[in-house]
Amino acid sequence: MASRNNGNGNGGPTTVRCAIYTRKSTDEGLNQDFNSLDAQRDAGEAYIRSQTGEGWTLLPDQYDDGGFTGANMDRPGLRRLLADVQAKKVDCIVVYKVDRLSRSIRDFGKIMEILEKHGATFVSVTQQFNTTTSLGRLTLNILLSFAQFEREIISERTRDKQILARKRGKWTGGHLPLGYDLEDGNLVVNEEEAARVRQIFEWYLEGQAVHGIVAKCEGLGWQHKQWATKEGKTFGGHPMRKCHIYTMLANPLYAARIRAADEIVAATHPRIVDDNTFDLVQQKLKENTRNPGGEHRHKLEALLRGLLYCSCCGSAMSPSYSSSKNRRYRYYVCLRTIQKKGDGCTTRAVSAPMVEEAVVESVRRFAMTPEVVEATARVARQRLTEELGRHREELKAVNVRVRNAKSQLVRAKNLEADRETSLREIVTAGEAKAEALRSAVERGERLRFDDRMVRQHLVTFDDVWKTMTIEQQAALLRHLIERVGYDARGDKVKVTYNSNGIREYCKEATK
Repeated sequence: MASRNNGNGNGGPTTVRCAIYTRKSTDEGLNQDFNSLDAQRDAGEAYIRSQTGEGWTLLPDQYDDGGFTGANMDRPGLRRLLADVQAKKVDCIVVYKVDRLSRSIRDFGKIMEILEKHGATFVSVTQQFNTTTSLGRLTLNILLSFAQFEREIISERTRDKQILARKRGKWTGGHLPLGYDLEDGNLVVNEEEAARVRQIFEWYLEGQAVHGIVAKCEGLGWQHKQWATKEGKTFGGHPMRKCHIYTMLANPLYAARIRAADEIVAATHPRIVDDNTFDLVQQKLKENTRNPGGEHRHKLEALLRGLLYCSCCGSAMSPSYSSSKNRRYRYYVCLRTIQKKGDGCTTRAVSAPMVEEAVVESVRRFAMTPEVVEATARVARQRLTEELGRHREELKAVNVRVRNAKSQLVRAKNLEADRETSLREIVTAGEAKAEALRSAVERGERLRFDDRMVRQHLVTFDDVWKTMTIEQQAALLRHLIERVGYDARGDKVKVTYNSNGIREYCKEATK
C-alpha cells in the first residue's frame, strides 16, 4: 500500500499525494470528447477515492502522453512526472495498467529506482501487487515481460506486413524521394522534379564528380525534396549535399524497383529513369568504390575538410591533389570555381600545407591568449576544489569505518575467527586508504593553479600536436573552430572559433 504513518503518535494515515499518469501509443481518437486518456484518468480517480480513508488525495496536475510509445522514456508527460517525484511533490503514481507507464523492463527498472530513491510508490488500478515484497516484484516483472513481448510482436507483424506489401511492388512510406509526389498513398511523378533527377543521373554518367554535381545544383537553386506529413510536419527543402546525391543515384525507386527485405522487386509506381541508365550508374558507383582505402587516406589528409570556405564567394573549398612522378601536391579549390570555370569567383586553388599551417599557428596563438589561460586556470582551480572535497568526504567515511571496526574488536569478546579476521582486514585496508587520501589532500592543498603555471603547461602544444594522428588533429580543429575563411585577394586566412569548443578545450587542458 502507498499509505504511511504520519509519525504523530495517533496511528492515523498521513496524506498521500497521488498523480495519475495516462498514455496512448497513437494519437488516433484523442480529439474525441471522451478518449482513452479520459477513461484511464476516470479509473485512476475512482481508485484514489476508494483509498480516501488511507489519506489518499489527487493532485490537480495532469500527466498525459497521447501519441507516445511506451518503448522508451522520451515522453514529456513522464519527464514532468519524474521531475515532480524527484522534487518530493508526488508520493504515489497511479496508472490504469503497468504497460501505460512503460513497456520496457529496463526503462521500468529505471523508473522504479527513481521512485524508491525519493520515497514514492507505484499502483496499477487493474493489476494488484505490492512492490515492497519479493513476490510483488516478481509479479511486476512477469507483467512487464508480457508487455514487452506484446510490443515486439506488434512490431514484427507491422514489419512483416510492410515486407509483404513491398514484395507486391507497393511503396509503404518513408521520406518522399525527389521526383515523386504522394496521391492516395501512391507515388506519382512530379515532372519538374523528375527532370532534375534525370539530369543528375546524366551528369554522373558523363563523369562529373559528386561534389561538382552538388555545386551545379547549388548554382541552379535545386533543393532536396520538401514534403509535409498529414499532421503538417515539414521535412526536406534543404540545399543538395553529397549524401543526397549518393542516395538518389542508388535509389531503385527511380527505375520502378523497390527493396523488399533482401530482394529488389518490380514496383507498381511509374519510373523516372530507364533500366539501362540506372544499371550503368550502379556499375559506375561500384567502380568508384573499389579502392576505398586510398580514397579514405586522401580524405583524412585534408585537415580542413568541412571547415574551409572561400571568402570571395562564400562557397566551400574542397580538398584535391595532383601528382608528379613520386610527389603528390595537395591543395583546396573553391567549388564555385569548378562550377563556373573561373567566371564566378577569383579564387582558384590554394596550397593545402600553407593554409593548414596558418590555421595551426592561429590555434597555437589562441591557446596562449590571456583569456584562454585565465579560463583554463579558473577551471583547474574549480576542479581541484571539487576533487579535494570528494577526497575529504571519502576520508571522513573511511575513518568512520575504521573506528567502528576497532570498536567492535574492543567491545566484543570471544569473536568467531572469521569475524575477527574480517574486522582486522577492514582496519588494515581502511588505515592504508586513509593514509593515501590524506597524502592526496596534502598534495592538492599545495597546488596553486595560477596563470603562470597554466601557461607553462600549454607551451607543450607543439609536442602534443606532433604525437597526434591526422584524424585526432582534424577532430581537435573541428572542436575548436567554427569555420576558416580564405581570401585569395589578399592571401589571408581568417579563423572563427566556436565558443562552446573553447570552453571544452579549457576543461580538457586541465585533465
